Amino acid sequence: MLAARIAARNGGFEKPTGMQAQDSRSHEWEESVALIINNDHVAQVLTMEDTMAVLEQAYADLVTRQGVCRPRIDLQIPTSDENKTYQWGTMEGGSIRGYFAIRMKSDVLTQEMRGGIPTEEKYCVRPGRWCGLILLTSIETGEPLAFLNDGILQHMRVGADGGIGAKFMSREDAEVIGMLGSGGMSRSNMEAITCVRDIKKLQVFSPTKANREAFAAEMRAKYGIEVVVCDAPEQVYRGADILAALTDATEPVTDGACLEPGTHIIVIGGSGAPDDASIAKIDVSLRFGNAPQPWGLEEFGRAKSRLTYAAMTEEVAKKYMSPDAKRGGRGAVAEDRVVWLADILEGRAKGRTGDDQITYSERGNLQGAQFHAVAGRAYECARKAGLGHEIPTEWLLQDIRD
Repeated sequence: MLAARIAARNGGFEKPTGMQAQDSRSHEWEESVALIINNDHVAQVLTMEDTMAVLEQAYADLVTRQGVCRPRIDLQIPTSDENKTYQWGTMEGGSIRGYFAIRMKSDVLTQEMRGGIPTEEKYCVRPGRWCGLILLTSIETGEPLAFLNDGILQHMRVGADGGIGAKFMSREDAEVIGMLGSGGMSRSNMEAITCVRDIKKLQVFSPTKANREAFAAEMRAKYGIEVVVCDAPEQVYRGADILAALTDATEPVTDGACLEPGTHIIVIGGSGAPDDASIAKIDVSLRFGNAPQPWGLEEFGRAKSRLTYAAMTEEVAKKYMSPDAKRGGRGAVAEDRVVWLADILEGRAKGRTGDDQITYSERGNLQGAQFHAVAGRAYECARKAGLGHEIPTEWLLQDIRD
């Protein structure tokens, strides 16, 4: 029922165009092609409205067991440079709607101090370059359909979560955003929140003055709203209906002492959670869901956002691993006050029940479910638009059974 309701609200479910193409040429597999879809292609065809719609559907499919995913798993290995660690990270999932996807990341990690805040930096090959890839396959044939850069898609799926949280938990008359951070995630969250609320004012702070001023000018021009550049983080809280902490800090950057009644909180980044003082003030915490447990291991990584395996001693781990990785990833925030997205959608529970309540929203450990849904939609749109670089599917197949 839940999945059907969301499908109906989002215009129903159509068989993916990739599946249609496969059916129409099932006798001509030698002509089958996979697409290489880069960030420019994704940016041209993927909308925030589409992203939010397919994510709501993916979350509903997990509840009804029509979809499956697992939490993020990282493997960490010390490098020859004692200040750097190699990390390979993956997350994966799929559903009966046609697609499976695995997202893969290859990073060199460093820990730096920025504005007095511990921050995780990463790169591939050299600073300013990153390697994040999504392999999208068909569940009907096993065929590799596409390899996608994950940059734009990554920002879109995280921003969409912020928008979904604001849609169900912020006050309906919310019009002021207080934002910590001015990077790519700030842009995508701003886009998503403006899809669900009539935002009239943005208050933004980030440690680098030039960055926050450039971001403010961009948002002012794009949305035609009032934008205030703050000189101190505590200033973003004043009169804010939505507090969005969107940084890559490895420790919480929110300040519960500054929270005002009625605020909705969104947090992303290395810390992945508000500070303890903020958590204590949360009245209702929305969690989109938990990844299903593997058969026979009912307590394996329950509710954890990431699981880390490391080729390093405890002594090395204490020095170089992020606090979240050392804890094995965090569980639900304000777990004793959690309401589930499925219950809200089905009318079994309410989110915010008063204008003065402080609320919070988080995805849960459902990252794997996001990538098959959003990458699948990006693939369909790119294919329809004639975008993407074609490679013969036969290049990816073999005649030796593994």
